[in-house]
Amino acid sequence: MTSNTISSEQTPSDLPEMEPQSVSDTQPSQPDSSQENALGQDIQRIINTARTSPAPAWGAWALSGLSAGLMWASFTPVDFGPLGWVCLIPLLLLVRLPRPTRLMYTATYCGGLLFAIPTLQWMRLGDATMYVAWIALAFYLAFYFPVFVFLTRTAVHRFHVPLPAAAPVMWVGLEYMRAYLLTGFSWYYIGHTQYRWTELIQISDITGAYGVSFIVVMLAACFADLLPVSLMKRLQLFPTTLTPEEKNLDQIGRKQLIQTAVCLGLFLSVLGYGYVRRSQAEFTDGARIALIQGNFPTSVKHDPNQWRSMYLKHLVLMGAGVRYQPDLVIWPETMFRWPMVDRNGKTNEQLLEIAPEIPLNKWDEPSVQKTLKNMSQEANAAMVIGLDTISAGDDGVEQFNSAVFVRPDYGITNRYDKIHRVPFGEYLPLRDTLPFLQVFSPYGASFGIQPGKHAANFEYKGWNFAPVICFEDTVPQLVRSVMNQSSTDGSSDDSIDCLINLTNDGWFHGSSELDQHLITASFRCVENRTPMVRAVNTGISAVIDGDGMIVEPDVFIDGDNQGRKALVNPKTGRWNKSMNAVVIDTVPLDNRTSLYTKYGDWFAGLCCFCALFVFFMGLLMFKRKPAPVKA
Repeated sequence: MTSNTISSEQTPSDLPEMEPQSVSDTQPSQPDSSQENALGQDIQRIINTARTSPAPAWGAWALSGLSAGLMWASFTPVDFGPLGWVCLIPLLLLVRLPRPTRLMYTATYCGGLLFAIPTLQWMRLGDATMYVAWIALAFYLAFYFPVFVFLTRTAVHRFHVPLPAAAPVMWVGLEYMRAYLLTGFSWYYIGHTQYRWTELIQISDITGAYGVSFIVVMLAACFADLLPVSLMKRLQLFPTTLTPEEKNLDQIGRKQLIQTAVCLGLFLSVLGYGYVRRSQAEFTDGARIALIQGNFPTSVKHDPNQWRSMYLKHLVLMGAGVRYQPDLVIWPETMFRWPMVDRNGKTNEQLLEIAPEIPLNKWDEPSVQKTLKNMSQEANAAMVIGLDTISAGDDGVEQFNSAVFVRPDYGITNRYDKIHRVPFGEYLPLRDTLPFLQVFSPYGASFGIQPGKHAANFEYKGWNFAPVICFEDTVPQLVRSVMNQSSTDGSSDDSIDCLINLTNDGWFHGSSELDQHLITASFRCVENRTPMVRAVNTGISAVIDGDGMIVEPDVFIDGDNQGRKALVNPKTGRWNKSMNAVVIDTVPLDNRTSLYTKYGDWFAGLCCFCALFVFFMGLLMFKRKPAPVKA
């Protein structure tokens, strides 16, 4: 065994000889100044990288998915409206972060897809070709989620706008854009989740439904701004090294208290306005109406062999309804299957030039007009019937989706042609430029209808009715335009007393689309302080008053004899649909006027302007990276 120590027997002579060294040789060597500077820069770079590196991505994925799930449940088919107040809070926590996490915008876009794909799944029921349209629309709507986060973050962190002010302005601005871009899609606004809270939605007669969305997002942002940073740290939304700004996020000071007080004050003011406006309503009895609701899938509608059975079924239902002596009977969209032909004042020579394939005697065929007049006389009531119109235009034959007004004394006196067409369902966008888009439509290459040119006023017994067809009752700017155009001279005598909607929801086989369509339409009534009656194939036919309330009718006739006695199923609380029925009620005329009808989307337009300003300014400032954080 050896020892590492020197034994006492060893003498200095036993040790190896060592050459003498100078003092300078025994001192450690000193790096030159260039090496020292490089080392310092490397250390500083490492520190700066640690301080500026983003937080991991999984927190953004979790919050985006949570927002998507809560938002989906706030709309139909779950239809749990209170979730509308909290569904955006997870996204707003991402807005609060001074530094975005990794893949934050990718996560929010995927969250948008997670909401849009199941929400819009009813689109696939129309036809096999609609699967592509369903997914395409979902991918489009999903973009609004990361854009909202980007715009709100820019407003908050670049322009120092308080979160409870920035978030609702950006959200409403994007909703307004969505009403116009790509022909518009005004469904699933966050304010629509609150349709049951009647007092809250009364602000719509000033701001449109956008005002309700503003209040909902504002309170969500206020609450998100008060959540503790400890919760965000558990989700690993912060990097390991915090900046002073991030450390101060947990401090609730005077600013947050003022913001909360302002938000609550605005909310209570809107709610108080709703109570006042409802107390001002003096509903009086208008026309007695009978809504005829067949139950025919679209495949039957397009089979000429089934037209007679559809006609007879509607006649039977109408016979059950006329016993209650209605003033007006309404059939759904295109449920009278034989088209009406209109030569539109053209001479025989012009008709031969326009459409040589159509025999001249067909242009003067009066059978449809006679049939409709006889139906009106037998019912002893005026009628609004949905059918197709073939009209001679200046350049060729035109086809319209129409609502005709038939009086028992004069026959057909007026016609409304649908203005707002559904892309791929009623016309093919860019047919000549991009012909391959035909594969996305369930119809042949020659399909399509022309848009109507103006609104109509159906006048009967001193009442004025403005018709809209199908999804037109979901388009706020269109319904407002119809209200204003239908009042010919703006006098009170010509103002619209009631909106009439003719719809065929047989495409969607009793899905949540029917419920959401009705909910969205109810906001048009508040916006314009005008009741609406809806005759809908497969349902949901209903009467909506000027407060946006979907009322239980005086008479509900179950055309299938299944014992259903009301619009709402008392066991489930859901609306009855996918059934033959007759809804009979008296239109509740509204004495109030609407600022929204007069001035339009001034509020949403202002929010849109702010959103566009922030967007373009954000793009300009996007490449300006912040200076590295110094030690």
